[in-house]
Amino acid sequence: MTPRVTIYGKPECCLCDQALEALEAVQKLVPFEIEKRDISGDAGLIGRYGLDIPVILVDGKLAFRHRVDKERLTELLKGG
Repeated sequence: MTPRVTIYGKPECCLCDQALEALEAVQKLVPFEIEKRDISGDAGLIGRYGLDIPVILVDGKLAFRHRVDKERLTELLKGG
């Protein structure tokens, strides 16, 4: 089963852009799906994640806030 990485963010968020770039770099080494969720139009998501974006989940479990550690992400995706 291919892992799914979900990134919660919003447009014009430089940390979100950097996190997405990190995800895409790791994706070249380890296959996984990226699901992008824009929180800007959803009051529930804004309340939950608003000040913490980007928030990155790996298979539904919180993995990172604000920045992505590429080495740790690789470990998580490989089951470590």
